[in-house]
Amino acid sequence: MDERATSGPEMNHSVGGVDLKQRLARGPRMDPTNLVPYLPRAKWSPGPGDQGWHAMSCQVLKESQKHTRRKSLLKVGVMDFITSTAILPLLCGCVGIFSLFKLLQRLRMKAYLRNAVVVITGATSGLGRECAKVFYAAGARLVLCGRNREALDELTRELAASQAAKVQTHSPYTVTFDLTDPGTIVAATAEILQCFGHVDVLINNAGVSYRGAIVDTTMDVDKRVMETNYFGPIALTKALLPSMIQRRQGHVVAISSIQGKISLPFRSAFMDEKTAQGRSPVEVARDVLAAVGKRKKDVILADLLPSLAVYLRTLAPGLFFSLMASRARKERKSKTC
Repeated sequence: MDERATSGPEMNHSVGGVDLKQRLARGPRMDPTNLVPYLPRAKWSPGPGDQGWHAMSCQVLKESQKHTRRKSLLKVGVMDFITSTAILPLLCGCVGIFSLFKLLQRLRMKAYLRNAVVVITGATSGLGRECAKVFYAAGARLVLCGRNREALDELTRELAASQAAKVQTHSPYTVTFDLTDPGTIVAATAEILQCFGHVDVLINNAGVSYRGAIVDTTMDVDKRVMETNYFGPIALTKALLPSMIQRRQGHVVAISSIQGKISLPFRSAFMDEKTAQGRSPVEVARDVLAAVGKRKKDVILADLLPSLAVYLRTLAPGLFFSLMASRARKERKSKTC
């Protein structure tokens, strides 16, 4: 009898003469129908079509929103902490220091101008007249200079009648002379120094203007312009300068149009429409007062475009002269039409 048949409940572990253990050792058994190996079932995970997938997506979204909310709250808390403990006090401190600096600057300016001897040339009209008003209101001792005695007396009466000053004022002193006459300049200087003993601020404001093409302008006109606008102020400054040097104190202000910085077409010595439409003398006079009080060295009191032209002349002279040449052609064309 075959031993395998009488061995009891032992199962047959062979298939087709091949030991099943050997087959399992070779690899997984194949499904004869689908030809797919019998592998252990994987754990179930939901897919986009399953009902559990939507619930899991909502749970992930909620967790993400919670994380974002906590992060935002943490960020806001940190910013509030910084603002309340560091930035805000620092900002307040900077504002306070700046305000204190401006206050001290104003007090120093007022103290510097109060009782200062200020000489203003060309004081009877325009910017000179407005400068006289603001310096008078600041408490300066004015010396008003011009060629017209009646106009100077009228300005003196107007200043005395004004109530704009909040400090003690002084009656202006007037000196009549012509900047184109060197002899009168020497006499005026001696009169001023004899009356006050010194000069704290000299404002060279007097000047003349003329409009015309270079080829049509005579040399007599050029000489007159230079005598009034250049040589006269230079002579007056040199006459008063020794007293300033002796006291080691003094301030000389040179008033010029923007053409003192840059050259414009048809403005070799002359007035034009754009110059006449420039800033008002009242505004410029206030700026001159502030610049003198702060002892500034160089101040451009022009509008935006002329100010940009000054910097363009320095930084890009080629472009500046090209623009000026184009402007000259347009103006010449408009004159011939």
